[in-house]
Amino acid sequence: MIVENILRLKEEIPKEVKLIAISKTKPTSDIIKAYNSGHIYFGENKIQEMGIKFEKLPKDIKWHMVGHVQSNKIKYMASYVDLVHGIDSLKSLKVLNKEGEKNQRVINCLLQLKLSDEDSKFGLDEKKFKEIIYSSDYDEMKFVKIKGLMGMASFTNDQKKIENEFKFGYKIYSAIKKNDQNIDILSMGMSNDYKLAIECGSNMIRIGSIIFGERNY
Repeated sequence: MIVENILRLKEEIPKEVKLIAISKTKPTSDIIKAYNSGHIYFGENKIQEMGIKFEKLPKDIKWHMVGHVQSNKIKYMASYVDLVHGIDSLKSLKVLNKEGEKNQRVINCLLQLKLSDEDSKFGLDEKKFKEIIYSSDYDEMKFVKIKGLMGMASFTNDQKKIENEFKFGYKIYSAIKKNDQNIDILSMGMSNDYKLAIECGSNMIRIGSIIFGERNY
């Protein structure tokens, strides 16, 4: 079923939208099934779990860190991570740059914009987001590159509220893209709201349960 699910999703979404298969809590055997369908983009929310899977699985897999990023854990993924989605402080950005320098590679990341008013959601408000991306601190960083933004909508049945949050994310993305040619990723949308996210301009979606079934916590 995993192969059928992933192929059906890829058939459904526009070509310009990148699908990240969220494999957190799933066994490596499930990831291999998806990988054998030709898919190489996988997301994890715990650095330790991602590291174990990185060691065991094919090295052409592109690993995305989609969970909240703790600065003291960044060093454990700096040598291989393809994209870090959840940067929400200048401190984390500086650590990412430092670890990139140690590994002599530029680490790509997304700043997390707070789309929802839910207290449980991490992220930067618009003012803080722009302060970081336009800061002299970031200008001086040579081993980290902000590629765009990531956002999570409210967990609600109110479709209009979700739509407004995604439109806000797209507005900020469009504004920063005008000033920086490196900005090309808008990561919004998960299993329950990805269609609406794509309608609102998202070009990267993070899908777990539709591909792998419900998560085992």
